[in-house]
Amino acid sequence: MNNGYYSIGKFSILPPVVKNIIIINVLMFMATIAMQKFNIDLYTLLGLHYFESSLFYPYQFITYMFMHGNIGHLFFNMFALWMFGSVIENYWGAKRFLLYYILTGIGAALTHYGVLAWELIPDLKYINACIVNPDVETLNNLIANHQFMIDFENNTMKEGFERFKENVILLQNGIDVANAKSYINSYLLEYKDAYISHANIVGASGSVFGLLLAYGMMFPNTLIYLYFFIPIKAKWFVLAYGAIELFYGISGTADGIAHFAHLGGMIFGLILILYWRKQARKNYY
Repeated sequence: MNNGYYSIGKFSILPPVVKNIIIINVLMFMATIAMQKFNIDLYTLLGLHYFESSLFYPYQFITYMFMHGNIGHLFFNMFALWMFGSVIENYWGAKRFLLYYILTGIGAALTHYGVLAWELIPDLKYINACIVNPDVETLNNLIANHQFMIDFENNTMKEGFERFKENVILLQNGIDVANAKSYINSYLLEYKDAYISHANIVGASGSVFGLLLAYGMMFPNTLIYLYFFIPIKAKWFVLAYGAIELFYGISGTADGIAHFAHLGGMIFGLILILYWRKQARKNYY
């Protein structure tokens, strides 16, 4: 019986969607390295930036999941995509698999956005207050509550920050107030964009974690071998991995990994699977 939830056919060790996603990711990684020779940064163009950033474009919700930071990042994501994705694509069929892969990737990005906004809102409140009204009170609040993120290896940013501090002192002492306010305003507008543009997410991990969730739900008692040696049932593996990601996300570990994006891929995957199961039961009855 085929109830629309899965497809039955010849099993392929490397089904077409998984194969093409791997090819695209490898080609994009090679293109990223090649374009650096022409001073073209594909990470900036195709990685996912915060929506208020001048570097943000809507297409990044798709392109970010085909970009990877290094060869290890690429290898482990593609290995997991093949390991879990091949089974799931054979089970669901190409169309449903591709839809699930893209939607969980977008869901991971939206989850990351939500967490990033939560982290940025307090700082942006003080920055925006100074931009609107750069007076002594708003500047003192900003300095007391925000740790400036300055790349001191960038001479332009370093010089700009030094001039900003000089103008803050002028304003606090009531010297050349109009010019001091004008510079502070223009600097903070530039700094705000650099500050929110710093977050740039790349990688297929959100979709891969969605696939991991799907594998655990559809084949809960299948054994997965940790380090190719230690057997563990898929359902426990998924729960353990989810708990680890939640722990690292809440603890705020500065490891450069978007843990909440991984959880977002799993959450959106769960929602999709439960919805499809509900629709399948309706069609069956």
